[in-house]
Amino acid sequence: MLNQRSSGILMPIFSLPSRFGIGDLGPQAYQFVDLLCKNKQLCWQILPLNPTEQQHGNSPYFSCSAFAGNPLLISPELLQRDGLLTRSELAEFLLPESPEIEYSKVYPFKERLLQKAVLSFSKLPQLQQEFTDFCQRQSFWLEDYALFEVLRQQFDDRKWNEWPLSLRDRKVDNLEEFKKKRAETIKKYKIIQFLFFRQWSELKNYCNSLNIKIVGDMAIYVTYQSAEVWTHPELFKLDKNRNQLGQAGVPPDYFSPTGQLWGNPVYRWPAHRKEDFYWWRRRIAHNLSLYDLLRIDHFRGLMAYWEIPACDKTAVNGRWINGGRKDFFQMLKKEFPDLPFIAEDLGVITEDVIDIIKEYGFPGMRVMQFAFGDSFPHSIHLPHNHIPNGVVFIGTHDNDTIQGWWQKEVKDEQKISINKYLGKEGNATNINWELIRMAQSSVANLAIITVQDLLELGTGARINNPATTRSNWQWRLMSRQWEELQEEALPKLQDLSYAYGRVE
Repeated sequence: MLNQRSSGILMPIFSLPSRFGIGDLGPQAYQFVDLLCKNKQLCWQILPLNPTEQQHGNSPYFSCSAFAGNPLLISPELLQRDGLLTRSELAEFLLPESPEIEYSKVYPFKERLLQKAVLSFSKLPQLQQEFTDFCQRQSFWLEDYALFEVLRQQFDDRKWNEWPLSLRDRKVDNLEEFKKKRAETIKKYKIIQFLFFRQWSELKNYCNSLNIKIVGDMAIYVTYQSAEVWTHPELFKLDKNRNQLGQAGVPPDYFSPTGQLWGNPVYRWPAHRKEDFYWWRRRIAHNLSLYDLLRIDHFRGLMAYWEIPACDKTAVNGRWINGGRKDFFQMLKKEFPDLPFIAEDLGVITEDVIDIIKEYGFPGMRVMQFAFGDSFPHSIHLPHNHIPNGVVFIGTHDNDTIQGWWQKEVKDEQKISINKYLGKEGNATNINWELIRMAQSSVANLAIITVQDLLELGTGARINNPATTRSNWQWRLMSRQWEELQEEALPKLQDLSYAYGRVE
């Protein structure tokens, strides 16, 4: 439960400035934390840290692992600091500054760079015991993840249910034989994960030393081509040949008239109950070791989820199926008594979901962009309807920026409502800071402001458009915008945070 008024920034790590084509866990991340501290912003919300892939549009919500970290976010500069790269090797991987991540360049660059780091790893004895300890602590997922990645490589990324049956079905003798043959390559993937989590742990500790909390994000689903589905097929709705029986998504909504077809395999919830939610307990505990607060994406899917036939091409013909329901939340309360979660309770929310949120005191989300629709002035997203135990957002990573929203989405009748609520005429010049002020003035204990809206950027700075699969997860902060952020935008936000009791 949130018990202190505070303010924070939503800023994806991949959007940070960097000399290597994508934001990472290196010096600029620390500088960003310093900026948050200087301007009294007590929370940094990030997106999931799991590996991304070009074939899935680089989405951090569609990953090959629910536990592994994204190698793209490993800082080359910190690798050089630790003796894993030389200064001349580092210079080989510089990329010119660009307002968008060029993933077609970044993936092969980082792969070659990490290969060099792995080759140097055995020459640094001071890291060996630390690596061994890491492998032991993370053994419940690391071995299977590394093995899965090598098998994918071995079979040219064919779906895992098309592998030889002995490997598809995880026959112990066959797996052991494969491990012996590919031991060095398997170790490579473990080393890369060690380097990621070592850097992440350092950054999180730095944040916490400055009293800044990390708000993490956990996607509710995993992708079919993932270590988890291969390792635990009994926990997912698959047929005898390990094909999907259903796929995840949501019905027609604000973002799409045909709904959102995510394509992930859906859970076999009775099997999770049978094992007393063991897999979920390990997954959530792992996430809580990384973050101070955990936003659970698509929270309502834990009560009931939209299941779409596996062969369908849109989400229209799905149906609601019961999820973990009260048994799941009883487990959460028993296992994690403080319940350090934020419920992503957007979209179609039924009474049973509302009741669970109230019963367990989960902070929900309120989004200013959703406040001025047909339900005005009764919308739960309007500040006068907020509650203290909640989080108010200007927009989320799925929304357009405020400038894009104002210019493309806000209808004339909505502008009338906005003007009435503001007590003045809203326009492209003032709308960003009027909504930021509104969020800061809310009784909700935590206000999260998207960094693009602090800078009054247009649609080109949008992080994700759920109705599309292209040109998402690419926006980067440029040097001039970084200067504006530290010299103008964050000091202005600090003044508002102070005025509305979010800083001492």
